[in-house]
Amino acid sequence: MEPCSCDTFVALPPATVNNRIIFGKNSDRPCDEVQEVVYFPAAVHDNLKEHLKCTYIEIDQVPETYAIVLSRPAWLWGAEMGANEHGVCIGNEAVWGREEVCDEEALLGMDLVRLGLERADTAEKALNVIVDLLEKYGQGGNCSEGRMVFSYHNSFLIADRNEAWVLETAGKYWAAEKVQEGVRNISNQLSITTKIDREHPDMRSYAKQKGWWDGKKEFDFAATYSYLDTTKMMISPGRYCEGYKLLNKHKGNITFETMMEILRDKPSGINMEGEFLTTASMVSILPQDSNVPCIHFLTGTPDPERSVFKPFIFVPNISQLLDTSSPTFEDSVKKKPQFNIKPDRRHPLYQKHQQALEILDNKEQSMRVPIVPHPRQHLLSVFWIWAILIAQD
Repeated sequence: MEPCSCDTFVALPPATVNNRIIFGKNSDRPCDEVQEVVYFPAAVHDNLKEHLKCTYIEIDQVPETYAIVLSRPAWLWGAEMGANEHGVCIGNEAVWGREEVCDEEALLGMDLVRLGLERADTAEKALNVIVDLLEKYGQGGNCSEGRMVFSYHNSFLIADRNEAWVLETAGKYWAAEKVQEGVRNISNQLSITTKIDREHPDMRSYAKQKGWWDGKKEFDFAATYSYLDTTKMMISPGRYCEGYKLLNKHKGNITFETMMEILRDKPSGINMEGEFLTTASMVSILPQDSNVPCIHFLTGTPDPERSVFKPFIFVPNISQLLDTSSPTFEDSVKKKPQFNIKPDRRHPLYQKHQQALEILDNKEQSMRVPIVPHPRQHLLSVFWIWAILIAQD
């Protein structure tokens, strides 16, 4: 199976409407993997001697963690994407380059997404959390529940009500770019070139030691740590370039609906089909006015073209999201050998979604009408069938 990744987007004023920041992400994962949407309340941790169990390793706990909502593969501790009560949103991507991926189990990039959300109330503080943990514990481990070995380094897009940061890593080395206006996207390739606002203190010396950089020409992170020709990066036909084009096509008029349409785009490859599939999607509205609540839309089901984006707002006394939470099983991640059995992790919403699509597909086949419906009409049909099924319960 060819390794694939995801796409994460952010649009800031003046590219957006009504002085808002719009965040969006498609999570592209193995097609049979279930992604759940879960909520964890804020918490105070008095016993700091008790370590925190992440997907593979245990790390030090902190005195306080914030309320978070996550969209995550149901078998692991971390998340592909999510938000916290302070309006911080994070999504991550798989990236590969010259620095070898470590086989040892450490923190997954998805663990770092959750930890950044739990421990930071601004985008830059989340960046600090991630790079500090990266330095202390490293990144590594299988990112797939199946027998396929799927390991990678990570890039992150981190946004809050005021700004965004792109953080890209190669092992323990990293570079970060601050985004204060316009549009930015990341995909499964390093994309930070010469605009580097923060970096690992040894990033350049390590590259020079390895012979990747001569120490004289202008330092280009993507060109140095990957095999990319950065002069061609913005004109290549890949998802990164196509995503950038779609953002710029709507620049100045971007709304949350625009972001949803970008995530639903199949010709660009952003809405992925095949062995790797867009298994879940997220769009967030982050008003710059702190008196206005942030709104986070999550699908919890595959293929955003055939899924409904459900809204979530942080309010007092939120109960657990039972319809989007997968059943729990004995922790197969920690077992040796791992992943011998792959349990059925479908949550109630996922099952209803599958039933709705089956009804819709059977209806379309029986009609045998050669007219292709507009995607909005198709999505509306899915929504009403899904609503009927929920009502029947």
